[in-house]
Amino acid sequence: MTTTTPAGATAPAAGRRRKAAAPKPAPTGPDRIPKPSQGWYRDKVTGEKYRRVTTILAQGSTKGDVLALWAANLVAETAFANLPRMVAASRVPEQRQDMYNWLRRAPTRKKDERADIGSAVHRIIEAHVLGQPMPADLLTDPEMRPYLRHFLRFVEDWQVRFEASEMVVGNRTAGYAGTLDYLLRSPLIAAAFEIPANTVLMGDTKTGGELDVKGVYPEAALQMAAYRKAEVAWLRDGSTVPMPATHTTGVVLHLRPEGYRLIPVVCDDQVFAAFRVIQQAADWVSGLSKSVIGEALALPTVPEKRAA
Repeated sequence: MTTTTPAGATAPAAGRRRKAAAPKPAPTGPDRIPKPSQGWYRDKVTGEKYRRVTTILAQGSTKGDVLALWAANLVAETAFANLPRMVAASRVPEQRQDMYNWLRRAPTRKKDERADIGSAVHRIIEAHVLGQPMPADLLTDPEMRPYLRHFLRFVEDWQVRFEASEMVVGNRTAGYAGTLDYLLRSPLIAAAFEIPANTVLMGDTKTGGELDVKGVYPEAALQMAAYRKAEVAWLRDGSTVPMPATHTTGVVLHLRPEGYRLIPVVCDDQVFAAFRVIQQAADWVSGLSKSVIGEALALPTVPEKRAA
């Protein structure tokens, strides 16, 4: 015997039920650590979602204006560096379009290149912090050798001892999460800051720019302040601990092939308050701003009067 649904579809016979899907096993170990996806971190145990710190800064700060200016300058530099090729391509319609596409993608190529270098540097640092062998592909890469050499020199010069690396942290109250570069102790940095030698400091690494020009931007302070004010941290075994206390000033290691610089960065409560304002701006950009402008109004249609 069958019954029919209102839409006309055949329903299962009485007494025949679909087998319930088996519940997914609860995540265990490192699988409990949230991972970034499309601008969010999701707590795999509670299901809660936290906005990614770097996404907040990209949407809510003036960083986008700086990047737009950088992209425009890079396209102009690329064009002048390839002027003969541009002139030759301009005479052939097919080549003209190809050259146009190649030029406008110059910022994307550069960002991808920097991202590759940044990722490789972070792998080097993570291996060092964990006491693991350096990745073989990086040790044999001539482009990465100077980064490794200067990083190890930084560790020796400043007597650095790392406490954590690539640790996911989150603030459930404020609804954000991120992955900090590392926590460290250094008696020499502490002496420069006039604080106790065993004080834990927030650390970050930047590989952009040049040593003799600005390569560390104010957004680094906002990012580090957000991490510093996190409420929870995920350890590598998937367990959670309260976010360790860190000093109100951290350091950014500006690491370049030609050397390194160590830059103090304030990440205190005042900077965190500024981050929260930027978080509100990011919420506006990604949320409410998309629904406040309506469609243009049209004049109402007035019926024509019939002639007498």
